Amino acid sequence: MRVGVVRETKTDENRVALTPSGVHALVEDGHEVLVEIGAGTGSHITEDEYAAAGATIRDSAAEVWGESDLIVKVKEPQESEFEYLRDRLVLFTYLHLAAYPKVAEALAASGTTALAYETVQMPDRSLPLLAPMSEVAGRMSVQVGARFLEKYQGGRGILLGGVPGVEPATVLVIGAGMAGSNAVQMAAGLGADVHVFDLNPKPLRHLDQIYRGQVKTKVANHLDIREAAEHADLVIGAVLLPGAKAPRVLTRADIAGMRPGSVVVDISIDQGGCFETSRETKHSDPTYVVDGVVHYAVGNIPGAVPRTSTFALTNSTMPYVRLLANNGVTKAMEIRTELGGGLNTRGGEIVHPAVIEALSA
Repeated sequence: MRVGVVRETKTDENRVALTPSGVHALVEDGHEVLVEIGAGTGSHITEDEYAAAGATIRDSAAEVWGESDLIVKVKEPQESEFEYLRDRLVLFTYLHLAAYPKVAEALAASGTTALAYETVQMPDRSLPLLAPMSEVAGRMSVQVGARFLEKYQGGRGILLGGVPGVEPATVLVIGAGMAGSNAVQMAAGLGADVHVFDLNPKPLRHLDQIYRGQVKTKVANHLDIREAAEHADLVIGAVLLPGAKAPRVLTRADIAGMRPGSVVVDISIDQGGCFETSRETKHSDPTYVVDGVVHYAVGNIPGAVPRTSTFALTNSTMPYVRLLANNGVTKAMEIRTELGGGLNTRGGEIVHPAVIEALSA
């Protein structure tokens, strides 16, 4: 099989879908790997490294898309890439189709078989290919939140961990999954006063066991979240329904009730955002202000640390990439049944139930 790796075209996206070690593994399996020139530049991976691993370097995206049977990417195809989509092409990437209906339409219309990293789901409901980027996004959310709390970034002028004799910032994390728990870890480690909400008591019990009362846990409901947000300096939204639009956990009125100069970070923006006031931003222009509250809603947060993110992502995706290349889509889904949850479009149709529901709402 010919496996293609293209340079990401989404604004400010510097990750790449395969590392040289991934290329080497596929070549050892007997496949040809085509890499677009410059694909790894943003992650500080050179063409010489790819070539040494056995890749064939191509001069344009059109060549890679046109010659490949399987395209592995990081982000959903952009409009400039829609022309490359076609029948008998397999695409494996983050899609987040609930938030990008035009991408869903383009994939279906082209007949492309598209599998989404974020909807590959294990029997225990864990998301193995979303997990590494959720870890990065969760940790990054605290870093960026701390930065934008600085006065000259528009914030309240608060040091996240405070100093002796001065109270630390209050951090509210909504969602105790992979992203939320990593945000809690970072915020608690920096000495913030951390509060975390989730609908499920199980992850809250886990966090309570780890932090032994250092982190305050509470089962989520709108009234308590709204009241907590009114007293928070930093609010991190980390809620997820696989394949579906993110639920709204703070309304416009709730945001208006927060203190001027407080900061909200919407990790859920890839799935449409969990704050009513959220709209997707980019790394080069990451924030905007609504009712005095600084909003950070970058749609590819891990892209700020592309080298770390690239290696973390490919550590998780490579077993599935090899499975698809070695066996084809149908057989691969029989071998690893969780891969079936990743199937979003096939045969000219959207086939993932949660995506269908989200797009028809």
